[in-house]
Amino acid sequence: MKIPNADAAFVAEEKIRDYLLNAAHPDNGGKAAFFMALGFGVEDWPARAASLREIARNTEVAETFESIHGRKYTLIGRLQSPSGRLPVVQTIWIIDRGEEVPRLVTA
Repeated sequence: MKIPNADAAFVAEEKIRDYLLNAAHPDNGGKAAFFMALGFGVEDWPARAASLREIARNTEVAETFESIHGRKYTLIGRLQSPSGRLPVVQTIWIIDRGEEVPRLVTA
């Protein structure tokens, strides 16, 4: 099964710039180093967001579960990177209660 409304998947600029590509974020856990080694940079956050949306559009759901905020989806897929490498990454998306569009929680 694919994530519902994957074509409309949303990735917030702040999620990329201030979390996934921010090595100083206390919850980053090395994610910034991983993504930067693949050629992603803060200045090209839209390309990073587009790569993550491609995972939402093209990857089967590996797991789904209900949370207090809505239904979460785990997708494990290949990430197109500026370096040309295609690493496998796990992404978590949520469709918030009362909403229809999936948004990125983390990668």
